[in-house]
Amino acid sequence: MQYRQPMKSAISEEDPIEKNDALVAAVKKMPQVRTIHPFATKNAILKTEEEIEGILLKGVDKTFDFQNLQSYLQPGVRWIQFNDSSYANEIVISTFTANQLKLKLNDAVLLYFVQPDQSMRVRKLKIVGLYKTGIEEYDRHFALGDIGLLRRLNNWEDFEIGGYEIFLKDHEQMQNAGNAIFENDLFPQEWEAKTAKDLQPNIFDWLNVISTNSTVLITIMIIIAIINFITCLIILVLERVQMIGTLKALGASDWDVQKIFLHHSVLVTLAGIILGTGLALLLLWIQNTTGIVSLPEDAYYMDKAAVKINWWEVLIVCGGTLVISFLVLLIPSIIVRKIQPIKAIHFR
Repeated sequence: MQYRQPMKSAISEEDPIEKNDALVAAVKKMPQVRTIHPFATKNAILKTEEEIEGILLKGVDKTFDFQNLQSYLQPGVRWIQFNDSSYANEIVISTFTANQLKLKLNDAVLLYFVQPDQSMRVRKLKIVGLYKTGIEEYDRHFALGDIGLLRRLNNWEDFEIGGYEIFLKDHEQMQNAGNAIFENDLFPQEWEAKTAKDLQPNIFDWLNVISTNSTVLITIMIIIAIINFITCLIILVLERVQMIGTLKALGASDWDVQKIFLHHSVLVTLAGIILGTGLALLLLWIQNTTGIVSLPEDAYYMDKAAVKINWWEVLIVCGGTLVISFLVLLIPSIIVRKIQPIKAIHFR
């Protein structure tokens, strides 16, 4: 949530808004919301003795829940420590920026801020943390600092902020939550509520493409597996044609013969499901522990294949496989009904 600014950057706000505690309290009561906190951003130039790099400094305060970003923080570093007397002279930058400028932890860096009157203001900050999201568009540009510093640079009052950032419990609810906030009676008309999808549509378009590709690949794999399964069962029946003829000649009914093949096929199916699920879970555990399968980070926004095991999904896959397999088993078993005992006994 921030001030509506037509023809301006969707991320770097130029006009402040005043804190609205009543609206914040109402948003916190929404079931989709995890946390809400104020923020502000300002473009800056990060300079060392040999290199310079443009960044967008994002200022937050002590109410910010860093647990939302904890998985991106590199080992052995920390987030900003705030104080009540003044702003913190600390900054968290990405590993990408640190590598570009040959910076390391606890180094002091100069940040140059261009003011609206074209004057330049400089601040020296200490690097206390390094983060890495794997999304180059973020890692290349964003750094975290104290919102108090940005207030000082922008000559804002303590009650003025750039906007409010909201973290949801389920990202799939962002559109519904955004609409609910915008329609709230306490929401000022001059404000606007934008979702992450509105700010970074290219990332979500990429995710939709990946999701579509995954659906197509899984569908093709299921079709191929069913065809192979039917083929194997037909071969199993054809190899036992003489046995089927003999059983029928001795008085066995079609259903009695079908039950033999269904029972044998179910055992094979259960063994396949158990062994396949066990092997799949083992491989997922190895990937989750070691990250042995790597990915090109510039294409996938991550350096290794992400793994998350949901047990209810595992149960659904196993149950669905068993049901589909049982239905497929009925197809070759129908062949048993059409086999005549005399022809079957002489079958070669």
